[in-house]
Amino acid sequence: MPNDNVTELIQPGAFQDPLTEVLRNGARALLTQAVEAEVAEFLDKHRDLRTKDGVQRVVRHGHLPEREVMTGIGPVAVRQPRVRDRGAAADAPDRIRFTPAILPPYVRRSKSLEVLLPILYLKGISTGDFEEALAALLGKDAAGLSASTISRLKENWIDEYNRWKRRDLSARRYVYIWADGIYLQARLEDEKQCILVVIGATPEGKKELIGFTDGARESAQDWRELLLDLKRRGLDVPPKLAIADGGLGFWKAIGEIWPTTREQRCWVHKTANVLNKLPKSQQPKAKRALQEIWMAETRADAETAFDAFIESYRLKYEKAADCLERDRDALLAFYDFPAEHWKHLRTSNPIESTFASVRHRTIRTKGCLSNATALAMVFKLVDAAQKSWRRLNGHNQLPKVVLGAKFKDGLEVVSNADQPQAAA
Repeated sequence: MPNDNVTELIQPGAFQDPLTEVLRNGARALLTQAVEAEVAEFLDKHRDLRTKDGVQRVVRHGHLPEREVMTGIGPVAVRQPRVRDRGAAADAPDRIRFTPAILPPYVRRSKSLEVLLPILYLKGISTGDFEEALAALLGKDAAGLSASTISRLKENWIDEYNRWKRRDLSARRYVYIWADGIYLQARLEDEKQCILVVIGATPEGKKELIGFTDGARESAQDWRELLLDLKRRGLDVPPKLAIADGGLGFWKAIGEIWPTTREQRCWVHKTANVLNKLPKSQQPKAKRALQEIWMAETRADAETAFDAFIESYRLKYEKAADCLERDRDALLAFYDFPAEHWKHLRTSNPIESTFASVRHRTIRTKGCLSNATALAMVFKLVDAAQKSWRRLNGHNQLPKVVLGAKFKDGLEVVSNADQPQAAA
């Protein structure tokens, strides 16, 4: 006879998992310790302040009411210490207030959960199924995740995205840009089944999402509309270099809008394209030969390795050789920029890595997202990812690129006029 307790245990979200409870209790203890450490540091910082009566001005004053924060392991109860400023009225503008960095005011769910929600949406979970799906992950007490809550969050994200895509860009400048078309697991509502993405590097070396929209990856018109929109909002100064794969309508569009921008083809895409034109038995050796090109220390060495590949494969595998040959100049453009930047410029990896968790080129869900919803979900994911993007290596070289300095094989070319004169 089946054990009723066992039956109850296997119901999604309806079981008590001892390990999860231990983790929650541990998380609560660690969170409490972290907040207590913050308040102790805050009080120590203000310990010398005194009121007119000579008593310490900033002191502890109990705790705020307990509240729950939804995390990746379910709800975690927290109590925030209260701090009192005895030298100012409660509504005084100069009143000293304590807000723990780890626990911002009114926060109700952790950042990891904020990222999980749009990912599930893009993977085809409908609004009405979120509570059941998340209960299996977070436990049956996962409050605040009803269909109405998810719908409200979705509307907020759409509003955030609409405000972001109308922002003024007149004060922005980007030295390099990366472009790609990303296919999602979720199907969009019309023929525009792709997200067109542009990421830029500022003169300070910070990578930023500049713009994205729905469109067709090969459509020069869709890319033209995106780039023109950026220009209309103030992005007038063309980037020095654009990085993308070779099959995009992007190149035609950027050639019309920013004709002075140099082109760099993505070596990851080009390698895949060349290898696809070779039998599997030849691919490992060919891949090593291609790597010798883009890993060469100088352009001259790269040209030598380039010629060697063409000579080795043209006779039997003409299509593979032609695929590589036709983009020679664009594949080697990075040699005219600082060597510290080469690892960033040879591929469109900033886009590829960001969208790795949501992109998929073949499998599609049965459901269909509206384009507005899909764009809002993607925006939330990228907005979260931006916080962990690293600055470019050698960011101190970027101002030189902006000012038009010349580089050869990654090193700055110094003219005779710029060199110090020898002592007479």
